[in-house]
Amino acid sequence: MKPFFTSKLLAWNRKYNKRAMPWKGEKDPYKIWLSEIILQQTRVEQGWDYYLRFIEAFPTVKHLATAPEAQVFKLWEGLGYYTRCKNLIATASIIHDRYKGVFPSAYEDILALKGIGPYTAAAIASFAFNLPYAVVDGNVLRVMARMFGIKQPVDSTKGKALLTSLTNNLLDKKLPGIYNQAIMDFGAVICKPKLPLCDDCVMKNECIAYNEGLVDAIPAKEKKIIKKVRWMYYIIITYNSRVYIRMRTGKDIWQNLHEFVLVEAESKLSNEEIARHNVIKQYMNKYKGSITGTSKHYVQQLTHQTIQGRFIELTVSRLPDLGKDFIAVIPKDLPLYAFPKFITTYLQEKNVNLSQH
Repeated sequence: MKPFFTSKLLAWNRKYNKRAMPWKGEKDPYKIWLSEIILQQTRVEQGWDYYLRFIEAFPTVKHLATAPEAQVFKLWEGLGYYTRCKNLIATASIIHDRYKGVFPSAYEDILALKGIGPYTAAAIASFAFNLPYAVVDGNVLRVMARMFGIKQPVDSTKGKALLTSLTNNLLDKKLPGIYNQAIMDFGAVICKPKLPLCDDCVMKNECIAYNEGLVDAIPAKEKKIIKKVRWMYYIIITYNSRVYIRMRTGKDIWQNLHEFVLVEAESKLSNEEIARHNVIKQYMNKYKGSITGTSKHYVQQLTHQTIQGRFIELTVSRLPDLGKDFIAVIPKDLPLYAFPKFITTYLQEKNVNLSQH
């Protein structure tokens, strides 16, 4: 006999779960993998169109594995967390070369692929191959913690181990894919992080957090993210109707994306401080340049840092020597290159069309 939670969850799924997503019910492991990688750190509403565009551009793992990297990064542009895109490319190549284009079906082989952790491996294994592995993500941890009144922090070793064990014990071994999708949907539409729909919840009579008035206190977390602020001032150097960009290659944010000449400051700069900045003055003097425009203030919130800054348009009359990393590009060709959202927001407001994919 199934535990009450499993039975009620599956009954809720059959009767009331109307959550629609283009990858839901998918059995192709390639498409499941693609959707799961896109949805890491991304809301469903944002990832939906990206998934459809990726499937259209790369209908099979072979298409993805043999595509130019620049094309894949361009299609990913705006999703953020670009390490996911690098791992996507690497794993597609592994499946194409090592597995002859056939997605591995064993959980251990799936888990060994680049960019795939226990959650994603369990999702692929259960959805595509009906293997009995429970998914454990934020939605699932929240549902389990509230349902069973687990007060240990969900981000602690002890708390996560307890909740993971509980989740594995409640998994319907005959219908793991359906169960996994059901519990994720339940956490997304009923047992939400804020303002959960407790009055409409089929579990409310058994839910410990609800009955003890602890819904807002559970799940508990012990770690607080400390965010640092970075001040980035981009100099858009124009010479002979071309602007200069380079690809970021260091181990930092936005790796493999393009940028203009960067001056990173320790604090916010005023217009006067920008004009007096030694790097900017150096470019102006060396290449006989003048500032032709300064943008408004831009902000982008990342998980662990806040990026703030402005864009300075600098027109020069001498050919600038910026190093071998930089290339000169006609402004209308900028849409061919992938940029971080911080830069694309500015360019879109400057009416540079970056919507091409």
